[in-house]
Amino acid sequence: MINKKVAVIGGGPGGLTLTRLLQAKGCEVKVYERDSDQNVRQQGATLDLHEESGLKALIAAGLLDDFKKCYRPDADKLRIIDQYAIVHFDDHDQESTVEIGGSSFRPEIDREPFRDLLIASLEKNTIVWNSKFVSMQPKGSGWDIFFDNGSTVYADFVIAADGANSRVRKYITDIAPIYSGLTIIEGNIYNASANAPKLWKLVKGGKVFALGLEKSIILSAKGDGSLSFYTGTRETEDWVETCGINFENKYELYEWFRERFVDWGSEWYELFQSDESYFVPRPQYHFPLNQQWESSPSLTMLGDAAHRMPPYAGEGVNMAMLDALELADNLTAEHFIDTQTAISKYERAMLERAGQITEVTLQSMEDMHAKDGLKFLVDMFRLIH
Repeated sequence: MINKKVAVIGGGPGGLTLTRLLQAKGCEVKVYERDSDQNVRQQGATLDLHEESGLKALIAAGLLDDFKKCYRPDADKLRIIDQYAIVHFDDHDQESTVEIGGSSFRPEIDREPFRDLLIASLEKNTIVWNSKFVSMQPKGSGWDIFFDNGSTVYADFVIAADGANSRVRKYITDIAPIYSGLTIIEGNIYNASANAPKLWKLVKGGKVFALGLEKSIILSAKGDGSLSFYTGTRETEDWVETCGINFENKYELYEWFRERFVDWGSEWYELFQSDESYFVPRPQYHFPLNQQWESSPSLTMLGDAAHRMPPYAGEGVNMAMLDALELADNLTAEHFIDTQTAISKYERAMLERAGQITEVTLQSMEDMHAKDGLKFLVDMFRLIH
């Protein structure tokens, strides 16, 4: 990688972790991120890092002490409830620890402070904001990359870290994603103590998994006082396009919810009562468990771009960060004869690991949305604890 320009497309946890690791080895790296600046509000639930993957990468990046200053110690506390908000499992009474030493240590951190932490660890001006990827074409042994702001850059090496709907992936493979059968409505309620007081009290600063009648709602409290949620229902693949709902109109979505969750309690109506909120439909896809492609000497990918999957095992960010660690190790190792060999070894190991995790995730999704999903989850967490 000496004297080579590296372009990371996408400034999520995987791309930023990779950049940090490569810069520590003296590589010249730029991150091209579509967000207009660092202050764009981060959507989605909190992230839980696993010791064998996300935390392992964080330690390798030398950021564990900074992480301990930013994570929320009780955000991993969980309550499992039924459709009427009756609690069946509650681990809030268990003592938290900041020491790493077991698989049960899965600290939670909000996306915004986590991204800030990773950005602060990079060299100045590493991230080029307002750079939405449009296309790229080969140039010599590298690539010309085109962005919608009109700029063009050259890179000897390109890494796709641009998420589940990656635009770079097609330059590596045409393997298409597979619909899982489940669609999520992601929502976020700001100032939740005022706008959804009953649910805010129910979540107790942590997480709530509500399961019943083959449906789910997952709640996550965030440090900024907002409450994120995911509904989980079985819908047809084209449901978002054919249902006729304007997902920016909370009243239309509320009417759908009342009908779709008619057999759940009215406590959940709070999700749609505030104007300080947003909602996004997210059909859940995954890639084939056995996907393979021919490795390139100047292009690869990590995270959701390589192996998107539903969120029902909490593995997305962890797999992306472990990808970053393994890719950085391979690209900077001295025993590979060239970058294609290094990438090939990384991709083979990554795809095998991702296939196994995807299989576990899909099974967890099925178990959670089965008729006895509540019993399955309660039994699993009682066994862990």
